[in-house]
Amino acid sequence: MTFDTSSTFTDTSQMLLEIAPDDITRAWQQTVRFSTVNSRWNAYLNRLSLNILLPWLREEYAAEANVFPNNASLASFWEITNGTGIDCEAGRLVIIPSEAIDISEMRVPQEWVDIPTWAAEYYIAVQVEPEAGWLRIWGYTTHAQLKAKANYDASDRTYSISREEVFDINVLWMARQLCPDEVIRAEIPVLPALPATQAENLLQRLGNPEIFTPRLAIPFEIWGALLENSNHRQKLSQLRQGIPTQFSVLDWMQRGVSDLAESIGWGKIEFQAISLGARSSELAETTTALVRELTIDGGKYELRVLPKANSSAYIWRIELRNVVSGGLIPAGFKLRLLTEDLQAFENNEDMAITSVEHLYIEVALSQGEGLVWEIEPTPIESHGEILRF
Repeated sequence: MTFDTSSTFTDTSQMLLEIAPDDITRAWQQTVRFSTVNSRWNAYLNRLSLNILLPWLREEYAAEANVFPNNASLASFWEITNGTGIDCEAGRLVIIPSEAIDISEMRVPQEWVDIPTWAAEYYIAVQVEPEAGWLRIWGYTTHAQLKAKANYDASDRTYSISREEVFDINVLWMARQLCPDEVIRAEIPVLPALPATQAENLLQRLGNPEIFTPRLAIPFEIWGALLENSNHRQKLSQLRQGIPTQFSVLDWMQRGVSDLAESIGWGKIEFQAISLGARSSELAETTTALVRELTIDGGKYELRVLPKANSSAYIWRIELRNVVSGGLIPAGFKLRLLTEDLQAFENNEDMAITSVEHLYIEVALSQGEGLVWEIEPTPIESHGEILRF
């Protein structure tokens, strides 16, 4: 919901959006497992802002807008820095939330400006007031503007730009249409590739949550190069959060689900499944599946992982079902699989066009290969763990 800001704020160039109590509860539940109180609070502000802004953005300006690079990656960004990327036709937007009362300047972490694969076209300043029930979009700037006019603070590695240099959010889309040739992204140098041994040593060192601010612990060129590798970034986040970098599906099938996996919701069930083409009079097969109960938009669902029956190939089926017998998956839900370095592949997604009984993906794997599951809308319990098959 958009507020009428005229009675509260005299600056009509700013957009005020409502934060409902349910939005606060959902965002807090979606950001449970982070290494420190500060990193969880950072994740909460970013998740809350994303949950409010992405639907608004899709409805008002860019129906195709999507999280950069994907939902499964978000925790690995929020564990280490502030900001959330969104890709759309106009380019990449980075939401920079802050709960500061003073909005005399916008502060953008260096990662979002100087890591080539992270850098965006636009940076949106958002003031978040959960207790008051609103967030305010008070302006935006461009990458070129940041590099040309912002002050770089080496002590916290941020670019700060004054409010006077920030543009009215209401003209962003109009400016893009009227001035398509405007330079909005500056040239930045490529970061060096890190040798594997150096990267692993850095991960073990910086993965210790006792290093309170890992982004300031090493030179930026090395830090940026480490983060630019999505696999390194994901592993760093999981090490700091105490999440195993991978879970063994085969071990769970053979020996039972580990205590740690059970603690975050994984279990194992046996159920009766009738093979496709079987007559109703035939006996159903007993099938074993790994399951995880998920809360999505207030409803209860179940993610199942099971080997495909009667197949000589190494094929696994990942499916999403409603836990209620006869319950359906609502239209718009998506089930997606990614490689362990969070890349998409052919036929990696199933989407409910209308309400359906289940969503599923069947994928042929090599033994030892890893996958990451992702669901939209985002479940409260999602951690983006790697399942090793």
